[in-house]
Amino acid sequence: MTSQELAMLAAEAISEKKGSRINVLHLEGLTVIADYFILANGNSRVQTQAIAENVEKKLEEAGVKLLRKEGYAEGRWILLDFAFIIVHIFQQEEREFYNLERIWGDAPQVPIME
Repeated sequence: MTSQELAMLAAEAISEKKGSRINVLHLEGLTVIADYFILANGNSRVQTQAIAENVEKKLEEAGVKLLRKEGYAEGRWILLDFAFIIVHIFQQEEREFYNLERIWGDAPQVPIME
């Protein structure tokens, strides 16, 4: 699977758990951190954790290993690092505060089907 296909798979997994404001940023050529950032919102700690678990499960089924998970216990901003893609699952306040879309404003947004 290409990194774009993995990003779309992660976005689909987020959508399955009713994540909102899903945004896929194409970072390839802008940074060596990752090819894609996937950003999404959950309404509560329970929902952000459920989203993270589903993303981890779907990508594992596709043969992609999770390298690092941060913020899971608090559930306010969960980061899932799969090397080529990094998934950020926020509660609303954290998403607004950190505003990764502004920080990575040069990155093209990839359309997704929600």
